[in-house]
Amino acid sequence: MVIKVFVATSSGSIAIRKKQQEVVGFLEANKIDFKEFDIAGDEDNRRWMRENVPGEKKPQNGIPLPPQIFNEEQYCGDFDSFFSAKEENIIYSFLGLPPPPGSKVTKPPEEASSLPNGDVTGEAQSTTEGTEKAEESGQHEAQKEGSEDAGELTGSPEKNTECCHMPGSPGTENELLFWWSW
Repeated sequence: MVIKVFVATSSGSIAIRKKQQEVVGFLEANKIDFKEFDIAGDEDNRRWMRENVPGEKKPQNGIPLPPQIFNEEQYCGDFDSFFSAKEENIIYSFLGLPPPPGSKVTKPPEEASSLPNGDVTGEAQSTTEGTEKAEESGQHEAQKEGSEDAGELTGSPEKNTECCHMPGSPGTENELLFWWSW
C-alpha cells in the first residue's frame, strides 16, 4: 500500500506550503512509504485528485486544496483530518495502515474491543486517566503512611516529608535549604 499525497509544488500560498511540508515531513520522519503527486504541473493528477475526493469532503467552492491524502484509491482526508488524527494518536488507522510492531497506538473506538471490567483493549491510557490514577495511588500511599505515623508525634522531619518528595528533589529540611541556596 502506498500513501498518495497530492501537493502543489508551485503554490503561492504560504499556508498551503506549510501544511504540505508538515504532512510530508511527518511521513518521512515516521518512515511511512508515500508518493507525492504534483497537481500544479500535471493536469491528470489534478483531475484525479478532484474526482476522487468525496463530495461531502469538498469545500463549498467544490475545489479541494492540497494536501489531499489517499491510500491507493481510498480517500484518507485533507490536512485538517490528518492533523486531528496525528493529535489523537490514530494516524495509522487514518492512513489505513497497520501500526508498526511494538507501538502503543490508540485505536479508534469502533476498532477497539471492550473488556469485562470496562477497559478497552489496544487503547493507550489517556494522560488524564494516568494522572488521576497516579494521584489516587499517591493519596492512598500518603494516607497509609499518615495512619502509620499517627501514633508517632515525635517523628523526625525526614520521615514526615519523605512521602512528599520526588527522586532528585529535597526530602529533608536541610536538603531543602541546600536546594534553595543553590
